[in-house]
Amino acid sequence: MKLSIVDLGTVAPHSTEHDALADALETARHAEAHGFHRIWFAEHHMSPSGASHHPELMIAAAAAVTSRIRVGSGAVLMNHYSPFKVAEMFKQLEVMTPGRVDLGMGRATAGPVFDLALQQNREKRHQADHHQQVLEVLAWLYGAFPEDHPFHGYTISPSVPSNPQTWLLGSSPQGSNLAGGLGIGYTFAGFINPGAAAFAMRQYRAAFRPQGFGLDEPRSILGVNVTVGETTEEGRYLAGMPKGYYARLARVKHISEAGKVMVPTAEEAAAEMTQAEIDEPTWIVDGRWPKFVAGGPDDVRATLEQMAEESQADEIMIQDMIADPATRRRSHELLADVFDLV
Repeated sequence: MKLSIVDLGTVAPHSTEHDALADALETARHAEAHGFHRIWFAEHHMSPSGASHHPELMIAAAAAVTSRIRVGSGAVLMNHYSPFKVAEMFKQLEVMTPGRVDLGMGRATAGPVFDLALQQNREKRHQADHHQQVLEVLAWLYGAFPEDHPFHGYTISPSVPSNPQTWLLGSSPQGSNLAGGLGIGYTFAGFINPGAAAFAMRQYRAAFRPQGFGLDEPRSILGVNVTVGETTEEGRYLAGMPKGYYARLARVKHISEAGKVMVPTAEEAAAEMTQAEIDEPTWIVDGRWPKFVAGGPDDVRATLEQMAEESQADEIMIQDMIADPATRRRSHELLADVFDLV
């Protein structure tokens, strides 16, 4: 089974965004050396806990310091951008790094203030048609506008025939139908909505119809929050960081204040979480998937393999919020070793 990583540019306590982005590039080199298939970068705006605000910049930088690993976005938030701009940007990345670029498309709010700041026309509330936006990106990349469309006949970078691989990212079954109907790859955020993951990913396969957008058969990735320690106890202890972060968010009343929330150290998380939050399972219990998979290497492998089987995922993409970069990369190493990636 292929394993990949999505990097948030996590800002460690008492560190800076500069350090976090340098660490993200080191993670890309480390991931390639240990056999991971892809590394994607997130789009989080005005977040002091995550320094990856524009994945396109990180993709270009990571491609320059690696040679084999695929690089991509997890995800470009399409509700904020022109489809043409996104298509042209990722086609140029493909021109620069042929055969290694992934365009992951999604949608999310950055909060009312930052959604407005990202909006060009502020006279009225913008409501993007997600289906239409994704379809237009594909049409630009593959020259698929109908003859009566004003964009028909225009081609982006015609001297380069290859295109980035296209993926739709989602956390609900609704996205699975869109990805399947368009015949593109599908990535489900199991760390956001674990209860719906298996159903949505199986539904994607049932809905898949090739449309000439690069795939003849379905390809799916399951996103999972994973922390691996040398022992079961250490892995569960490290899982306190993402648990503590989301516990902090849950206690914040206003989204404007939520932007101030930082990723805690494991010690800080253990001190501020309730006992119920500490005891939250990090493996599958009575058929229920956890939001956070954690433990020793063998524990984590068993859980991920069960998730992949139940969801029919082709690939697992690891997210984590381990504050210390060295500890984060050690978690990746342990996972790579137990799955024999190299």
